[in-house]
This record gives sequence, structure tokens and C-alpha cells, in this order.
Amino acid sequence: MKAKAALIMVDVQNDFCPGGALDVPRGDEVVGALNRYSERFRALGLPIIATRDWHPAKTSHFKRYGGVWPEHCVQHTHGAAFRADLQLRGGEIVLSKGMEADEDSYSAFQGKDESGTLLALLLRRLGVEQIFVGGLATDYCVKETALDGIKEGFQVAVLGDASRGVNLRPDDSQRALTEMRAAGVRILASLDELTI
Repeated sequence: MKAKAALIMVDVQNDFCPGGALDVPRGDEVVGALNRYSERFRALGLPIIATRDWHPAKTSHFKRYGGVWPEHCVQHTHGAAFRADLQLRGGEIVLSKGMEADEDSYSAFQGKDESGTLLALLLRRLGVEQIFVGGLATDYCVKETALDGIKEGFQVAVLGDASRGVNLRPDDSQRALTEMRAAGVRILASLDELTI
């Protein structure tokens, strides 16, 4: 029997898309691809998880308080909201991360649902063995989620067509993909390569 799978859509929020406070170049391009993947997962009755940065207004994650990033995805703001064109239909599990004043929380595995349950436990309760990860950004939260997935014992695939990178250095996303492959992550080029 094939492994039960889950789709993890990472941080597709206004602040990470063009015009946002910490916009990922061409970050909006992940939306159409993720909508196609989520359609497939819904049709198969498989879980879909949407993560979000959900920072307090004052956090060591932000430059103003000693961190490296401009203020972004502050709780209950427009910037923290999911992109309106991301097709969320109400059955998804929403995980929030970076909620404490002293945490960065790049990986979805540091995210919690509304009851406070961490992703790894949620996945195990659902019987998931295989995760498919896409979103923003390839060289940060997507990478950290994929690597943590491997550490937690899941089979992991990253959706290359549904991920975009920050690329503070021009080759950051490429280096992230190389690191993920070396750790055992599969990189898919398109929905055509999806096997569940």
C-alpha cells in the first residue's frame, strides 16, 4: 500500500508576496501551482496543511528588536493573512509559528494548530508517512520544513514548481535544493510527477 500523504503549503501570506513587507520575488507564482496540488489532494481525501508566520508585534525575529528581518506577518494584520487567491476551503489544518517574542520558527514542524499540537504529532495521528511541501520560501521555511520532515522520519518531496526563494545571495535557492536532495528529499518539477 502506498504511503498516506499530506500536502503542506508553507507561508503563502500577503507579506511574503509582491508588495508585502518581506516579499519573495515572484512569490505569488506559487499560488496557482499550490491550488492545483490541493485540488488533487482534496479529490483523494488527503490532509492539507497551511502554515503561517504569526508573529507578535514585538519579537527578536525583527530587526528593530535585534533580529535580521523587517517586520512582517504580525498577528491579525493584512500582511499576515493568507493570499486571497490561495484556495482554502475550510477543511485545511492551519498551523501558526513564530508566535513567541523570542522565537524564529522557520520550520512548519515548529508550528502548532489551534489546540497547541505540533505538526509531527498531527501527522502521526493522521497516519501520514509522506509529505509534499511547497510555498515560501525555498531557501528558508520550505527548506527547514523538508529537512525537519526527514529528521522526523517522514518521506519528503518538495514541489519545485510551487516554491520560490528569497535569494539574499543569488544561488541560495539552488544551494537549498542541493542540501535537501543530499538529505533524502525528492524535488518534483510539476504535478505530473506527483505519485501518491
